[in-house]
Amino acid sequence: MTAKDFAVPERALPPDLDKRKAFILATVVYEYVATAEPVGSNTLTQKYQLGVSSATIRNEMAELEAQGYLVQPHTSAGRIPSDAGYRTYVDQLMRPEPLQTDEQRRIQDEFRAASRELDEAIEHTTRLLGQLSRNVAFVVAPVRDTQAFRHVQLIWLTERTGLAIIVTSLGVAAQMPFEHAPDVEADDLTRLSNRLNVAFAGKTMREITSADLERIARDAGVSDELGATLGRAFADAARSDGPPAVVSSGAQHLLDQPEFQDLRKLRSILRVIEEQKALYDLVADSMALDAPHVKIGHELGSDEITECSVVTVPYRFGDETVGVLAILGPRRMPYARLLALATGTAASLGRHLSNTELR
Repeated sequence: MTAKDFAVPERALPPDLDKRKAFILATVVYEYVATAEPVGSNTLTQKYQLGVSSATIRNEMAELEAQGYLVQPHTSAGRIPSDAGYRTYVDQLMRPEPLQTDEQRRIQDEFRAASRELDEAIEHTTRLLGQLSRNVAFVVAPVRDTQAFRHVQLIWLTERTGLAIIVTSLGVAAQMPFEHAPDVEADDLTRLSNRLNVAFAGKTMREITSADLERIARDAGVSDELGATLGRAFADAARSDGPPAVVSSGAQHLLDQPEFQDLRKLRSILRVIEEQKALYDLVADSMALDAPHVKIGHELGSDEITECSVVTVPYRFGDETVGVLAILGPRRMPYARLLALATGTAASLGRHLSNTELR
């Protein structure tokens, strides 16, 4: 392998990083990801043909350490990337990788067989991503108010009560009992259901307001009071209590990583993985970005997982972003490959949600 394999992309480098230092930094990241061993100047000279002497590389690595891009874990050892080194590599030096053909085929085959149940489809996706990435995978499930309205059925139960069954694009959102006036008959509720289904076609749950429901109820010849009652039912159907559900898989893969042979470190990471809210907090701010994102080490905001990084990729239902896929692993992860893997899986999940009549 030669320096050409690490050609610096046409992106602005930090002022303190010239092209030669960039080549060396990229090579150190590549070698450390592959071997999990600190990288010395002799290794770079022998394996990567960078076109300069070992002494020059040693001097450049010392400067990279002084600038904060590399660290030396032991005085007699080589160097490894710091958080800043990984961040510079991901943002400015890393070359994108295409999804490998066998992985692409595996993802397509898996989604052909995926369940029509939303919860099972999310769990299936998480297991698949964990297996392919050999890291911890987790998926933030769609929140209700981002889902598209599909239809509502209003059912007359007694002279004062009814049941609203509200169905979204991703399955049944809620079955909500409601009260109505004694003069409301079953045919009135059927007529109102039909009007609501026509009026709200193509809208998301968050776009449906109480004012809309009251107006349509009035036009259908039933009371504003019933419209207001249905408004509360729709609001309850769209509301999620607390953060969205998070499904995770693949914690056992951490045992394969040299960084986590220290059981104290592993226990700390497992404590985070076991808590849905803690996992969601790792990616909550990434959900608004609507683009692939990487958090490295201390950027995760938790002292328990500073040895980790998280790759997140949003997935869509139609044109709407409804959740994210994430991969959590050691900072020494193959970022380009995992981004390609998460992106390919997210695209397939989005197609599955859009093309499958989910329940």
